[in-house]
Amino acid sequence: MTNLPFDHKARARDRLKGIWAAVPTPFTQSFAIDEGGLRKNLRHWLVDLEIAGLFICGKQGEFFSMSVAERKRVCDIAVAAAREYRPTGGIMMSCSDQNLDTVIELARHAEQAGADYIVVHAPMLHFGHNIDTTVREYYRHVASQVNIGVVMWSHPDSGYVLSPETCARIAAECHNVVAIKYSVPRKVYAELTYMTRDSLIVSTASEAEWLDNIIELGWRLYLCSIPPILLQTKTDRRMQQYTELAFQGRFEEARRVRDSLDPVRQALAGSRAPGTPHAQQKYWQELLGQVGGPVRRPLLPLAESERAAIRRAFEQSGLMVSREVQSARP
Repeated sequence: MTNLPFDHKARARDRLKGIWAAVPTPFTQSFAIDEGGLRKNLRHWLVDLEIAGLFICGKQGEFFSMSVAERKRVCDIAVAAAREYRPTGGIMMSCSDQNLDTVIELARHAEQAGADYIVVHAPMLHFGHNIDTTVREYYRHVASQVNIGVVMWSHPDSGYVLSPETCARIAAECHNVVAIKYSVPRKVYAELTYMTRDSLIVSTASEAEWLDNIIELGWRLYLCSIPPILLQTKTDRRMQQYTELAFQGRFEEARRVRDSLDPVRQALAGSRAPGTPHAQQKYWQELLGQVGGPVRRPLLPLAESERAAIRRAFEQSGLMVSREVQSARP
């Protein structure tokens, strides 16, 4: 009897759903990984916020400033926390790197550690034309080295974006390529959605477009960026609320809840000083009662005046936090 490969695509259609958040990596003041803080955050995200899954060690997680050993350690902590705090919670590890051997090493570690999926960013290439065959072979090779669901990520910071046709071919050629985080205009990711209903789950990082994508494109996966952990608290889970309403077909109610978050979105966007997105978001985490900590070089820290502006914006956003969090704020 022929041994058929495990049906990763069917499993992903069944389990890769809901809100998945890309999460930061907390560091201590000496720039070591704050393992205790990480565990505290993981519990909050998985238990208090009931986020379906977490994308760790991505660009939001500052993987570019971390060693391979540190990335493996964060993976191990995240998988163990998910199994302890919320067994249905998923862990997706970013294995992106310019060195292909590192990508494979991290991918194999994620599989062995028990992660649910890996993310592999399209490689930065030092030429911008006729890249389709190169990138198709890149993903074919990575996918062939592991037996875990692989999520592609195409973003302009690679120097190019993959066409819908190329994405569809990769999904058809690789049995364990199950999804893509597609950072492109809505018209383009809608085209890929229609092309690959049975072979590839398509999503994008824009929270602003999430509800419309549920309603108009039939999406069931938000994959993934930081808004789910910055727009919500244990006592104020409006992103989760409008998502569930939309999944139930209660679209007008969902729109009202989504629109009620506009002051929070505006506070976040309006208080970000140029060149400090990671530092701003980590300080916002601290105002929420999460563990943030400093950013590592080459990222820039906040000036005291910038922290004060963020705090004022936070206090005017209308986001509800508990008295315990208010009293413990930095």
